[in-house]
Amino acid sequence: MADTIVVTGATGALGALAAKTFAARGNSLALLDYDQSKLDSLAHDLNLPDERLLMLTADLRNGQAVQAAAEAVSGKFGTIHALIHLVGGWIGGKTIPESSPDDLEFMLGQHAWTTFYLFKSFAPYLAQSGHGRVITVSIPLPIYPHARRGPYAAAKAAQEALVQTLSEEFKDQGLTANVIHVKAIDVNGEGKGTTPQAIVPTMLYLLSEEAGKINGARIPLY
Repeated sequence: MADTIVVTGATGALGALAAKTFAARGNSLALLDYDQSKLDSLAHDLNLPDERLLMLTADLRNGQAVQAAAEAVSGKFGTIHALIHLVGGWIGGKTIPESSPDDLEFMLGQHAWTTFYLFKSFAPYLAQSGHGRVITVSIPLPIYPHARRGPYAAAKAAQEALVQTLSEEFKDQGLTANVIHVKAIDVNGEGKGTTPQAIVPTMLYLLSEEAGKINGARIPLY
């Protein structure tokens, strides 16, 4: 059976392109999102046989829901080879004194808690494959914080810390974990960021055997 790739945030512009690209390569896909209607639309576009596709709606901020998703993916496909975590969300435009605790809580939920629960539930399965791959997409804020983005920067820093920790914890089992950095995702080709078409090839390389020594890296695509 072809390698199985899990994509979260699968119905966004980047997630959908990644899914279509992986499908064309012959991969089996487990696609996670919160919107069933968008998942149904993506499934229609992919037109994959049932044995190569699993669509799951889940609140990735809920640990039990994520564990159930991991068990469902393993139950259908057996080995899980890659996790592409693309759940987004942004709150900004306010200074730290202007920001509310709810702003920080929401950002941590979107970026830190989803990542924690996904790694907690999926990493053991990924490690069992012998060449597991984890990829997230972020921005350089954890390295170069900007004004008026405090809650977002804090949550992305937490996410990247989890990625780098995972890269150390499982490196002896062939599992790599890396972050692709963009300043923005340019969905409409306006030249104000990095297009999904430029990001997906980097994902493909990180999934390859040749990229097995790239681990715990922040890869700039800007």
